Amino acid sequence: MACSVLALALVIERFVSLKTAKIAPPRLLDEVLNVSRSAVPAPAVVAQLAQNSALGEVLASGLRALNHNPRCSESDLRSAMEGTGRMVAHRLERYLAALATIASAAPLMGLFGTVVGMIEIFGSQSPTGGATGGNPAQLAHGISVALYNTAFGLIIAIPSLIFWRYFRARVDAYLLTLELASESLARHLNTLRK
Repeated sequence: MACSVLALALVIERFVSLKTAKIAPPRLLDEVLNVSRSAVPAPAVVAQLAQNSALGEVLASGLRALNHNPRCSESDLRSAMEGTGRMVAHRLERYLAALATIASAAPLMGLFGTVVGMIEIFGSQSPTGGATGGNPAQLAHGISVALYNTAFGLIIAIPSLIFWRYFRARVDAYLLTLELASESLARHLNTLRK
């Protein structure tokens, strides 16, 4: 039960946190390129960009590097954006490991419950094979209850695994978008300085 509640909470949190508007708004790169067409924007504009989204944070780190040192090298500019990109990537991947752990552990917990239940069922049966032996109906009922543990583990694990794969693919797509956008901004700022 605890795993199912935790998995549901993680799935809801990831759906809310991984919205496109919060991570990589579609027109943000074009707006940044237009604003920086003739000069690097002022620090106040860069600070506002950093608050916009994860993509804005990565792009702002490159603009901030040029605001601090207008003669910084292209490698320093890229390094600043890569460092911020790594922090953003870590935030995007938050809780995905927990969801993957639930998907892996839930069937094992169900299997453990089944094994413990089977041990109890067979341990409660009469050791003598005479007329006072165990009740077959009781034995069958006990086995079915024990197997429910495995079923519940799978009921938790399968959706957790599906959502983990979905969110993993979504994060990978966002990271590719951030990488391509930062590369585009680095090329733009390099030509701007020449």
